[in-house]
Amino acid sequence: MSAPPILQVDGLSKAFDVSAPILRRLLHGEGRTYLRAVDGVSFEIPKGKTVSLVGESGCGKSTVARLVVGLYTPTEGKVVFDGHDMAQVQGRAEMAKLRRRFQMIFQDPYASLNPRWRVLDIIAEPIRAHGLMSDDTAIARRVGELLEQVRLSAKDGEKFPHEFSGGQRQRISIARALASNPEFLVCDEPTSALDVSVQAQILNLMKDLQTELGLSYLFISHDLAVVYHISDYLGVMYLGRLVEVGPAREIFRDPQHPYTRMLLDAIPDLEMTGKKRIPVAGEVPSPIAPPPGCHFHPRCPFANERCRTETPLPVHIGERDVRCHAVEEGRLEAEVAAAKAKAPAAVA
Repeated sequence: MSAPPILQVDGLSKAFDVSAPILRRLLHGEGRTYLRAVDGVSFEIPKGKTVSLVGESGCGKSTVARLVVGLYTPTEGKVVFDGHDMAQVQGRAEMAKLRRRFQMIFQDPYASLNPRWRVLDIIAEPIRAHGLMSDDTAIARRVGELLEQVRLSAKDGEKFPHEFSGGQRQRISIARALASNPEFLVCDEPTSALDVSVQAQILNLMKDLQTELGLSYLFISHDLAVVYHISDYLGVMYLGRLVEVGPAREIFRDPQHPYTRMLLDAIPDLEMTGKKRIPVAGEVPSPIAPPPGCHFHPRCPFANERCRTETPLPVHIGERDVRCHAVEEGRLEAEVAAAKAKAPAAVA
């Protein structure tokens, strides 16, 4: 990544205490139980670029998003925003200056807007909270500009959220996020609750805003089609770990990690090429008691004894990092070719 990073995440981990009540633990002699939702995640986001995190439900994507914006406190690791270690920032005034520069767009446009407030007040709240303007007329004018920037009307500020569709509500959420003039947006599956046609409109809007305002995005999604459309860089997560990270186009063109290959093989073959695929098998293990070694080894057709016992470290290949013993040992390509030769042809 040649551009200077606006965000650096280094060794980020988060464990949640999911222990039984203390009385039960005392009666049964049980210890505390922890769910390690994020396990040693590291990546960078260059200024003006989009880094997407993708993976199955429960892999830790949204937890990473909440750690980045400070809704959760990391168990280990650090988040560095534009050279500032967020854990080392002293004083509320200094933290407020930094927080104004990054905002979050939430997944559910029906739950993230206060139903009792007019749209004008919803979008104006960050302006007032950060002390950017104090004159009500100037604030109303700015809200109108923001609404028009997200392809709504300035007159929509007088309405309530229930008067809008899901896609329009998400536009209001984007306008609210832009109200504090941020440089960086964390987008937690902002299109997953929308129809496909509306998804395309929101994604095109976000790309236009990125070009116009020079925004940087951390984009969380489980939809590979969405990720392909918007990403510059891609991180594939599995059970709390980043298993492959690098330029998005390279990963889509030539995936390295077996899990990434299986995710891409799950995309319908609309051109009906009849290419052979390796289906995703098995269930995701419990994050409370993850498998030893490589977390993916119970579902991986290429796992060996080393995969079952030794945690893989990132291997640098070109412009990407991959956590996989088979890739590191150079044995994956031959095994993939053999597996596809034995697999049945895809059904058109």
